[in-house]
Amino acid sequence: MCFECILNGNEFHAFCKVVLRHEAINAWRDLKRKMEREISLDYLMSERYFEPSAMDSYFEKQDKPTVFLVLGKEVIVDDERLATALSRLPKLRREVLLFYYFVGYRDEAIGRLYGRCRSTVNHRRNVALRQLRKEWERLKHEE
Repeated sequence: MCFECILNGNEFHAFCKVVLRHEAINAWRDLKRKMEREISLDYLMSERYFEPSAMDSYFEKQDKPTVFLVLGKEVIVDDERLATALSRLPKLRREVLLFYYFVGYRDEAIGRLYGRCRSTVNHRRNVALRQLRKEWERLKHEE
């Protein structure tokens, strides 16, 4: 049974007015709370000078990133130690890692490029990762 059926016309009208009044009060209270806690970006920019954005310094660490060419695709590696470790891998293993992790190919697509099945590419990738990890540790100890 609805409110309109229980209450007569005037009582229902009064009930709706009370509900709407309280909702308006809540809306004004929320708006006031928001105005107290938030600051306009225009105000911040005019009062104090600060950079509204930040620039990462990834590219400042190294003068020139290393570029690997894999079947006509350029893959850019910014980290010098990772690039050195990758360059120490055999060509096929390096290419499988670069295709999978940098270009975004899946094992099936890499397998089609080299004429191998998915499980072979998966195995070669896992072996290449183990070798890359060893090279990474070797470079870490050399520094």
